Amino acid sequence: MFVRKIGIDLGTTNTLVFLPDKGIVINEPTVVALRRPDNGVLAVGAEAKEMVGRTPDNIVTYKPLKDGVIAEYYITQAMLKYFIAKSIGPFNVFRPEVVISVPAGITSTEYRAVMNAAREAGAREVYLVKEPLLASLGAGIPIHSSEGNMIVNIGGGTTEVAIISLGGIVAWASRRVAGNRFDQAVSEYIKKKYGLAIGESTAENIKIAVGSALPNRTKLEAKIRGRDLLSGLPRDLVVNSNEVAEAINPYLIEIMDAVQSVFNVTPPELAADIMEKGIILSGGSAQLRNLDEFFKRSLGVAAYIAEDPFFCVARGTATILNHLDVYKRTLLTKR
Repeated sequence: MFVRKIGIDLGTTNTLVFLPDKGIVINEPTVVALRRPDNGVLAVGAEAKEMVGRTPDNIVTYKPLKDGVIAEYYITQAMLKYFIAKSIGPFNVFRPEVVISVPAGITSTEYRAVMNAAREAGAREVYLVKEPLLASLGAGIPIHSSEGNMIVNIGGGTTEVAIISLGGIVAWASRRVAGNRFDQAVSEYIKKKYGLAIGESTAENIKIAVGSALPNRTKLEAKIRGRDLLSGLPRDLVVNSNEVAEAINPYLIEIMDAVQSVFNVTPPELAADIMEKGIILSGGSAQLRNLDEFFKRSLGVAAYIAEDPFFCVARGTATILNHLDVYKRTLLTKR
């Protein structure tokens, strides 16, 4: 079977690839390992992620996307080429049409960078769609309805807040604060409180294992190992969910400020719709424990986690690919 269409959720932390009739065929970290000094691509995705923090001098790992947009152009191009080739197979004779997610706050320069990287990676036509629209489609929100819906998509590099109505974005805000900043906050908290240095993978594991948006009487605990900053030797430590909640709270407040700023410019009729229906949370970082309750307490508006929030954007690309001719006339921008 020849592949003619591909949907790519190009995330700061993870990249997902969707094919019609096959579903999600790739779900790998957005990481590339290069070999020095010739800068040849040594590994991409999961294999490269295993090398992070463990490489000798002749190997260097990159996360080519920063805050949801391309930071390392040629490395992103090589990564897209790898993912496209892996998903369509070696004998595909067609250059596929590709739908790619981009942040709502993308600049024209960043827009062109994604477009050019995808074309040079093997795409025939490239369509870029803003993440809030894709996340809304993937969460099952009727985006063409006249009623207002609010989506808060919290990924690895960015948080996108948008009011969706009549097939478009009425009001939005984008903050380059999301899961990666949570990891950094956990790492810095442990370093400051306990004098223990930990790697980014360990910080991410702590967030996943015991992370919570709110402190709780019943604490979850995780045992970790890091390097003691005084002795320089390895040391074990037990951290709990309340400490994680304390560490990431400033960033959660920043996300809440973004939501509030969107409410401030939302037409009253649409704001009333959202007060009645609540806020939908999507993205990988929406899986943080008690996040919906944090939103409810902070804003006084009910919040609901979308089904399988991690896959919402990828499912949104699936919806567009399945009705590409229809969406070409409405949502999609091709250049």
